[in-house]
Amino acid sequence: MSMKNLRADIERYYQLAGVSKSVSGLWLFAACFNPRLFPNVLLRLSEFFCKRHMGPIAKFFSMLNVLLFGLEVSPRVEIGGGLFLAHTVGTVIGAERIGCNVTIMQGVTLGSKEPDIQFTVSTRPVIGNHVLIGAGARIIGRVTIGDYAKIGANAVVLDDVPPYATAAGISARVIEPKQQITDHES
Repeated sequence: MSMKNLRADIERYYQLAGVSKSVSGLWLFAACFNPRLFPNVLLRLSEFFCKRHMGPIAKFFSMLNVLLFGLEVSPRVEIGGGLFLAHTVGTVIGAERIGCNVTIMQGVTLGSKEPDIQFTVSTRPVIGNHVLIGAGARIIGRVTIGDYAKIGANAVVLDDVPPYATAAGISARVIEPKQQITDHES
């Protein structure tokens, strides 16, 4: 398990909860038993064993996540640190890659357009950094969601979403293009 990514997950959780102090080793250990963070621990364990070619053990932790939290995450998904899963039930994560500091709400599906038992990465979504994915959203197929994008609740995303944009609807359209704020504009 990438302790660096798990630590980033836990620190982001505490940051979102309003804890501004540094997170000590004891807090990190205690957080592993927090029901809001335990799904992250399981997916990081699954990721750890998958990267070491220990498929059956990786699948065990992945299935434990499904049974305990209703969260299906393929061990093959590359997930950056700072992942925040607001609610896990009904969420399916089958992307190629998810960036850092991504927030995924409940009931989200990230996956292929066609049944893909072999997990072909070229058919999977790529999610950028600092992305917010609303409840019930579906991001399907080989699409790229740019950094700082927001995906509305129940959106069905079938096309790329540029950085800093908001996409909503069925089929999702960019409804609020945003310009990156530079230091001299603030």
